[in-house]
Amino acid sequence: MPTRLPIIYVRGFAGGTGGINKAVDDPFYGFNLGSTHVRVGGSGDPIFYQFESPLLRLVTDMHYSVFVEGGQENYLDSKASGEIPADSIWIHRFYDKSASTWERRKQDADTSEDPEEFQLERAAKDLLRLVEKVLDKTGAPRVHLVAHSMGGLICRSMIQRTIPDRPPADSIRPGFGVLTRAVDYVDRLFTYGTPHGGIEFGFGFGLIEALRDEFGLGGGDIFGPERMYAYLTPSRLRQDRPPKNWDPRNNPDEDNFPTERIFCVVGTNSEDYAAALGMSSRAVGVKSDGLVQIENALVTDANHAYVHRSHSGRYGMVNSEEGYQNLIRFLFGDIKITADLADLRLPDAEGLTWQAETRVAVRGLPVILHEQVAGHHCPILIETRRPEDPADRPVPLVTSYLWSQAARQHDQMRYTLHVRLLSLQENRGIFFWRDHIEQSTDFDDVLVIDVEQRPTGVVGWAKWASEIDVPLRDYQPSGDPLVDHDDRAGAWSTRVPLPVSGRFLGEKAAVVLRGSPA
Repeated sequence: MPTRLPIIYVRGFAGGTGGINKAVDDPFYGFNLGSTHVRVGGSGDPIFYQFESPLLRLVTDMHYSVFVEGGQENYLDSKASGEIPADSIWIHRFYDKSASTWERRKQDADTSEDPEEFQLERAAKDLLRLVEKVLDKTGAPRVHLVAHSMGGLICRSMIQRTIPDRPPADSIRPGFGVLTRAVDYVDRLFTYGTPHGGIEFGFGFGLIEALRDEFGLGGGDIFGPERMYAYLTPSRLRQDRPPKNWDPRNNPDEDNFPTERIFCVVGTNSEDYAAALGMSSRAVGVKSDGLVQIENALVTDANHAYVHRSHSGRYGMVNSEEGYQNLIRFLFGDIKITADLADLRLPDAEGLTWQAETRVAVRGLPVILHEQVAGHHCPILIETRRPEDPADRPVPLVTSYLWSQAARQHDQMRYTLHVRLLSLQENRGIFFWRDHIEQSTDFDDVLVIDVEQRPTGVVGWAKWASEIDVPLRDYQPSGDPLVDHDDRAGAWSTRVPLPVSGRFLGEKAAVVLRGSPA
């Protein structure tokens, strides 16, 4: 099991002074909020389901501690180096200095001090200060950062700009040497609904974004390219303006902080985001969580999960079972699983467009961990193979994490991968529906995967549901595990041919499963 490290939570954007004053009233900046609503079934009807909050679940499930005693910063200051347990949760209260609800006295004066204007770069520097203090007081080698919305940008600013800009003389940690890379401080970064690519609107042809960024309306310019470039780029690389092809979603330095250590939860439910009386979700568009467009909620090539939750609120992603389950599996999971479609030979027809859909469920959980489907505006687009492409170019389906220490009744960890392939005919930019049958697909089956962690490494079994002749709850894998084609220590790779119903996709078409230590 991975080392239990301190967790620091960084909240999202609060807006102006009124929103900031409301945010600072919460002792845990929203990490303590739960929910009682979940949508189920084809119609998405709401039912009662009580999720306690990620904070409480980390305490009850993972036995983490929350230390306050009047103030977390004061508590940290009162303890000696290495005195606090590493498995503890801390809140980065960066908005406190910008609230107007507390009276501040100037030093050596009997006059009040105005609240400090919020600046993202300052919040990132203050986050590094908190990280160093937590590391000192716990003795932990690194911390986990968990962030919602803008909080993820604060974390990335610290990782990509604050730490690289720091003089080596200021980066010395007793017993650890000179820490010049972000990976020396942060083990993993987990973001919920962070606008890694900024916030854009579904109408106005860029005019609204231009006005927001030019005049800093409501502080929203921090989600535009000019400001993002400024706080995400170290000084040695920073120019006066963003380069033409600069993309804020890219992680610029794998040595400083590997993309493999980032996980992004992407929300796909825009309808239930109620902020601004629903005007936000209408402005951003349906391909969003109500505030952040789907394609902007990802760091390029990072681990990710699509969940049908909103940016925040009653159906928000932070206060959801789906978000929490992805969180603990990324932070504490010990087995990484990937699934790809390989050796596809799609029927060749002019204007034929292919899409794939995937859903991932884990035995014992009441929610879908990952749901990338056309109905939520995020199908997997299967590109037509070009002559220069390798013959076996795979189609990535999903990356997930399993936690072998989770309480369960079975020796194997079971998850299911629901795979659907569908095609549409396009002619001169228009889809033709003559041969289309609504709610039908060209291929639809569920791969039942059982994984077991043995002293010698990971082993697995997999079978298509269409080939199982008993109810799934009664099915037990039998026989030898699947043949392992990966001879690396602790790693596992195997091919599962598509069932008879999928043979039209190629005689060698298969799902390639890979397992490795997380």
